[in-house]
Amino acid sequence: MTVDRQPGPSSYLFPRHPAEADRLDLQHHALREAVGSNYLAPVGVMEQVLDVGTGTGRWGIELCWEHPEAVVVGLDLVRGPSEHPAGYQHVRGDVLQGLPFLDCSFDLVHQRFLSSGIAVVDWPRAVSELVRVTRPGGWVELTEPMVKPRRLGPATRQLGDLLLRQVASLGLDATNAVFRSLHRYLKRVGLELVERQEFSLPIGEWGGRVGSFMLSDIRAVCTRLCERLCSEGAISAEDAADLIRRSQAEFEEHRTVWTVAFAYGRRRR
Repeated sequence: MTVDRQPGPSSYLFPRHPAEADRLDLQHHALREAVGSNYLAPVGVMEQVLDVGTGTGRWGIELCWEHPEAVVVGLDLVRGPSEHPAGYQHVRGDVLQGLPFLDCSFDLVHQRFLSSGIAVVDWPRAVSELVRVTRPGGWVELTEPMVKPRRLGPATRQLGDLLLRQVASLGLDATNAVFRSLHRYLKRVGLELVERQEFSLPIGEWGGRVGSFMLSDIRAVCTRLCERLCSEGAISAEDAADLIRRSQAEFEEHRTVWTVAFAYGRRRR
């Protein structure tokens, strides 16, 4: 099923950090709890599954638990988890360099939160590659967030504008272009039965368990990106810390939410 290709250089927004794995797992738990499932596509037979940009592998590992008959492949630029179920495999690769799999290999191809790693101009090509490795009758599912949460206070807006300038400088989505287009990408490559659903996740203790997970996730995101801005001289460490601190209070006051879109479609038989 695989062919040997080495991943190219990464354009991933977030710098490597010892706590990044914990952040990604918190993000996963928040999304799964808010949605009530690890995927929304109405997949029937599930023998071979691909998770593109798998990160810590948490999504794929949980799918192995849910579907012990399936082989789940997690693909990422970095090394995979050292402990995992027997049905889980990790492959290093980059969707933009071409997925290292033969055509028509998977019943479900899942990709989530890669607007932080795929430039806006590259999205149509990336989605075409996901479809290439999907079997006829198989499903492709994409999940991406809005670039900024909604119901923001002044400090959070200021912080968000700073971070989005950094995002835009890398060619990544700073205008919700990817968020708005997920279902269109799937339709343009010829998938059928394309659906789109949106979920608004709370940020802050006011939102219960999901809100607490998201608060930790957003705090870590802002801290990591502000560290980069500080190193570039775009903001002082003191001002960055102040904005992050004030934004935490604003999440509670304004009941901030982060909207995430799911889009899925079936490859024609």
